[in-house]
Amino acid sequence: MLQSKRRWLGVIGLLAIGVAGYAIFGRPNWGQGRFFSDQTYHFHTLRVLNDVAADGADVSDVLETVKHIRSGDAQGWFRAWSDTGDRAIRLASATTDRVAKGRALLRAHTYYRTAEFFLAPEDPRRPVSAARNIQSFYAGLDALAVAYERIKVPYDGHYLDAVYYPAPDVNHKRPLIVLGGGFDSTLEELYFLLGKDAHEHGYDVLTYDGPGQGSALREQGLIFTHEWEKPTKAAMDTFLANHARPDKIVLVGASMGGYLAPRAAAFDARFDGVVAWDVMFDMGAVAQRYAPPAMFWLREHGFGSVVDLLIRAKMARSPGFSWAVSNGMWTLGTKHPLDTVRALQKYTLAGVAERIKTDVLILAGAEDHFVPIGQVAQFEKALTGARSVTTVIYDRPSGGAEHCQVGAQALWHATFFDWMTAKFGTSSAG
Repeated sequence: MLQSKRRWLGVIGLLAIGVAGYAIFGRPNWGQGRFFSDQTYHFHTLRVLNDVAADGADVSDVLETVKHIRSGDAQGWFRAWSDTGDRAIRLASATTDRVAKGRALLRAHTYYRTAEFFLAPEDPRRPVSAARNIQSFYAGLDALAVAYERIKVPYDGHYLDAVYYPAPDVNHKRPLIVLGGGFDSTLEELYFLLGKDAHEHGYDVLTYDGPGQGSALREQGLIFTHEWEKPTKAAMDTFLANHARPDKIVLVGASMGGYLAPRAAAFDARFDGVVAWDVMFDMGAVAQRYAPPAMFWLREHGFGSVVDLLIRAKMARSPGFSWAVSNGMWTLGTKHPLDTVRALQKYTLAGVAERIKTDVLILAGAEDHFVPIGQVAQFEKALTGARSVTTVIYDRPSGGAEHCQVGAQALWHATFFDWMTAKFGTSSAG
């Protein structure tokens, strides 16, 4: 009995020493590497940080904002980023320095743009927030004396928006870079993604929205078309009607633009190069990952209520899925998530990519949570008529493994400008 008691006292003593040691020395304090365990909220936090290099965000603003957000809480996300945008506006109003004022306004744009992202399309706060971010953006450019031209592009009885950023040195004969967005981008955001850096490299830059994007969607109800050569042709025709034709033109598509830009280049010989940033060979295949064939069978055989229940259950568990369902129906004009999946089956470069005759740059993140990495090989194999094909896949240690290399803008920009130099004989300004 005495021996057993001593044994227990020894165990208790060791535990006490362990607890005391932990209290004194603590556990190893390793960096986390993520803002949220949820990929969607983490990704869109990185998306804000992506704009730091182009004066569109500050690191401390981001760190302070995400402290007040719980992943999956769209209302909390809206409030926190709106508050941060308001602080940037107050700073812009209080400062007399022109550069500081302009940068604060650009940051406000990013924060307001980010705030509305997870709100439902019909939420009355969305157009108000969108108007604030657009107003802040152009006020910021004006304060910074950035040269730009806003262009209205006639399109099928409606109009599309475009912005032209002329190169600071008109004597440089570099290609015109034409930049378009994707499934959820905005016209103004394109300035931060590539426009500013390309402009500083001495390139003329033309950015544009198509149907399903920007004011075409929000104000005119124009939804996406898989025939992206049509809005792209309209933008190019309008621009070239009022500006000298450059020697070379390179088309860059961001995110879903990895499908849209190559599709347009396949049908428009005016482009000399096209960049899929990132790869998006088959958007329909991406969508099908979230809707197994059994869902369609159930709906077609009278079990639509079961399908709707399953979709609502997944939306409740997955912020990313919930947003994709909502945004897909909004931008494609569908009434049901499965109709969205069907509509996206047209968004494939199969049977189209062989028409591309330009130099092609394919970028991809090895851990892209949207696009399977296998689509790189599919695209490469289909580019039978391209003048050249260059592919870069970024791994995790490089920092570029995320979709569109979010968080590693300088990394993919280095690849892009080197490619521009190699293919078109251009180099950095100066």
